[in-house]
Parts: sequence; C-alpha cells; structure tokens
Amino acid sequence: MAFALWQGRAAHPLLPPRVVLDRDRGGAYLSMLIGTAGLFGIFLFLTYHLQQTLGYSPLVTGVVFLPMSVGLIVAANLSTIVLMPRFGSKPLVASGMLSASGGTAWLAQLGPHTGYTTGVLGPIILAGVGVGMVIAPAINTGTFGVAPQDAGVASATVTVGQMLGGSVRTSLLNTIFVGAVASYIAAHLAAARLIGRPALTGLALAHGYDTAFWWTAGIFAFGAVIAGALLRRGPLRSVSPPAAADDRVTTAQAEASRERAP
Repeated sequence: MAFALWQGRAAHPLLPPRVVLDRDRGGAYLSMLIGTAGLFGIFLFLTYHLQQTLGYSPLVTGVVFLPMSVGLIVAANLSTIVLMPRFGSKPLVASGMLSASGGTAWLAQLGPHTGYTTGVLGPIILAGVGVGMVIAPAINTGTFGVAPQDAGVASATVTVGQMLGGSVRTSLLNTIFVGAVASYIAAHLAAARLIGRPALTGLALAHGYDTAFWWTAGIFAFGAVIAGALLRRGPLRSVSPPAAADDRVTTAQAEASRERAP
C-alpha cells in the first residue's frame, strides 16, 4: 500500500500506475502470480510424493514430469497462436485456471500407495494444459498496448508476478503442509502402537500432500474468479494514442500539399 501511494505521487515512478490500472494488464499480472503459485505448489509437493513415498530418484522424478511439460508447451502455443486472436485472454485464462484446479483436486486423492500411472499421470497432464493456457495469454496481455517507454516496466511486472507466485508457494503452502502433517500425527499417535511409526508417518505425509493440493486447487479456482472479473471480453485491440493519430494526420496533410505543389 505504501509503495502504491509513493509511486502515485512520484515524478518518475518505477512502476507507473497507468501500467497496472488497466483492467487487462492488472488481471494478467494477478493471473500470472496465482498461476505460478499453483504451478510451483504442484511441483513441490508432487516431488515430495514421488521421492519420499514412491521412492523415485531425482532423475526419474524429473523424467516423469515431462508429460506435464509437454501439455503446458502445447497449450501455451495453441492458446497464443490460434485461440487468443479469436477469443481473447479472458476465456483462456479462466478455463485454464479451472483445468489446473481440476487436475490439482485430482492429485489431492493421492494415498500412501498411489502409483504414478494410476494417480499422477492424468492429473499432471490436465494441470499442465491448464497452466499453459494461463501463463502464455497472461504474458501477452500484460505487455500488450503499453506505451514504448513503459514496455520494460510492463515486462518486468509480469516477471515480478511470477517470482511472487513462487514465494507465496514456498511460504504459505509449506506452512499448511507441515501443519497438516503435525496435526495428523498428534491426532493418531495412539495408532502408532498398532500400525507402527513408519506407517503412521506415511499416512501423515499423504494427508499433508492432499491438504496442500486442496489448497492449491483453491488458489487456481480463485484465479479463475479473478480472470473472469478483470479481463475484458474479446481479442486484444491496440488503441492508437492521440499523439500518434495527430502525427498521421500531419503526415497525410504534408503529403497532400506536396502533391498539389507545381
């Protein structure tokens, strides 16, 4: 809040308010923050599950994320090249958030014995496609239509939203995960005598992953609401500034004068 007030009064602000007060750009920056927060949340807790629960090595864990990356790349290119020129960013970002939310809610069904093909492959493809439909349109919308002197600021603001999303993921979701694991162990401590401590730990971790994934699904769903409320309908359209229009008129008049000259 203090930063916003300072930038609003500064003669030469680092972040001119005109850049973020546009509905499309403001919605794109928030969508980038929310989308990357959810994406990194999936990466973090799914890595925990694959390595700690399923016993995958770091190399194998990286390989099994490839279908998610493929889905993200395909969706990003399809949305940028084919869909955005026809429908704009609003339906793409909103539906992408919902798709990612559905994939993450699917991941929230993981148990201590859930395998990769039965419980991980389908959700990460769905989530990857959804995130691809969020990030690429958000980047395009966040840098579209700015004045030449604001191009660097708009691009940097997109990057800041991405970095802030990763920070939110690390601080918020890790705290939720640790709290869920601790509360589960405290509530089922007596069961450790019957099933053993390792089994209880596995159940507690699975509960923590599921809780974190449910929160991540909620973050994506909130992003769908933000995109639907802020982004405008229809394709992006460039509006020429008055100065540019005046320059075109002046140029046309000069050309007409030269044609009339003997």
